[in-house]
Amino acid sequence: MSENESIHLDLLSQVRRLEELIRESSVRAQKKHQSNPKQSSRLSPRERFLYLVDPGKPIIELSSLAGLGMHDDQALSRFQTEQHQNKKDQNQNTLTLTTDPQAKTVRPQGGSGISALAWVSGVRVVIYVHDYTIKGGAISPMGVQKLLRAQTIALENDLPLITLAESAGANLNYQAELFVEGGRTFANQARLSARGIPQLTIVHGSSTAGGAYIPGLSDLVIMVKDQAKVYLAGPPLVQAATGEKVDHETLGGAMMHAEVTGSAEWVAKDDREAIILARRWIKHLAPKQMYLSPNNIQKPTPITQQAKDHQDQVLTVVPTDFSQSYDPRALLTILADQEELDEFKPHYGKDMVVGLMKCGGYPMAFLCNHGPIQAQGAAKATQWISLACQNAWPLVFFQNTTGFMVGSQAEREGIVKRGSAFIQAVTNATVPKVTFLIGASFGAGHYAMCGRPFDPRFIFSWPNQKLAVMGGKQAGQVMDMIYERAGVDTDQRRHAQAQREKQFELESSSLFATARLWDDGIIDPRQTRPILIELLSIFTEQAQKKQSQTQSLFPLGMHRL
Repeated sequence: MSENESIHLDLLSQVRRLEELIRESSVRAQKKHQSNPKQSSRLSPRERFLYLVDPGKPIIELSSLAGLGMHDDQALSRFQTEQHQNKKDQNQNTLTLTTDPQAKTVRPQGGSGISALAWVSGVRVVIYVHDYTIKGGAISPMGVQKLLRAQTIALENDLPLITLAESAGANLNYQAELFVEGGRTFANQARLSARGIPQLTIVHGSSTAGGAYIPGLSDLVIMVKDQAKVYLAGPPLVQAATGEKVDHETLGGAMMHAEVTGSAEWVAKDDREAIILARRWIKHLAPKQMYLSPNNIQKPTPITQQAKDHQDQVLTVVPTDFSQSYDPRALLTILADQEELDEFKPHYGKDMVVGLMKCGGYPMAFLCNHGPIQAQGAAKATQWISLACQNAWPLVFFQNTTGFMVGSQAEREGIVKRGSAFIQAVTNATVPKVTFLIGASFGAGHYAMCGRPFDPRFIFSWPNQKLAVMGGKQAGQVMDMIYERAGVDTDQRRHAQAQREKQFELESSSLFATARLWDDGIIDPRQTRPILIELLSIFTEQAQKKQSQTQSLFPLGMHRL
């Protein structure tokens, strides 16, 4: 195994260990719930999710480490910088996670929910599951952002949304950070309904206060008997506000909503029966949404074992040290069907490799860069984006850039003008965009190569990616020059430079970025091709749906009784 491959795998193992800690924490909490005989039939949040999805079909979990190290999620006690020697005996930094074994409650929380692209009864859907084992499912500020991201994906890609609801509502400790943004979740539900995108919600437990609007704004609602509780205020608050004494079931139990308010279409005896009902009804909702029979929808090319083994090579061709150059074509040929690439303008702007290839049988226009973006590369990319939009080819960005080139020569070549045109083209592209952050992601290069601010449909990171305004060493050197001109003595300057580099190392890490939802998750680099195939198939299905889509007769959306 090469040193480069070893570093990729070490970084990936840190991410997977954090995700494992979330599941372990949830399992421990679930055991406490199941010790109560009245709750022994309750499934854990992840059990509910796995019982819902089609076995053996692709699952892409989204934002698994949302909120890592933020608010009540204090899983990160410290980062240590380890030095790794490559074959040329050059140092390169990677970040190693250390958790605090003394603090039993310090566990990653994943935004108190599970979000995923998956298949249910043969229908591709977005799923959001409240994790009631973490603070009763009380939603945190980053949990709100995670839910908003799931809803956005459903809206942009015309995918049904299934919610498995059980939440204590907003985490009141952070109400100022989530109340206003939380309202967008309800606005998005209304937008989904107006677009005719199905929403199905199972209420497994408490869905209180603002959480009551989740089923209220859904098309179809299933409630679990003796578990579901849907009301704007619970019995204690009702008594305090009005003096009325009332029990949970009378106030907002499943049978009350089924028989009196009509807010529940069905009442299930337990979690499993509720999920079986959901699987049955999503098939009835989907044809209205899909407009085409499954036989008319292009299917991805099956991935053979040989193709899976072939993907291991991505760990060797992309350096974890972004200062090392490499040929992007080596990566692209691994990802492409039969290693075929049709490169565009191969002799012009060689820092930017663009062209057309097929992945799983689906055409895609790729842009793959390495190092600083030069004026010619920016001009080529702008032209290529225009051509892709004219031909309805999805744009896929493989981002590994240290930013736009600087210096007198770059300025005379028009880097500002051509870089601006590049950014404008990315912003206004009319086709779906996907971004993979596979290395450095610095400065305005992050913008031009379709970073999060430029709204790619999906954006995933490799564990080795670094995202910041500039590299840590460059930031330290800039501050050193400023302090030198200010007359600061040498020792103070060295200390300040070391502190700045340490700060940038921490804040540019893939874990820091994914915690803030600057990506949709950190993926195994070897899964880039199968994930890409799944995303391209989503875009193809959506385009085929729109060809036969008719105008909605109810532009205000679904109205409940």
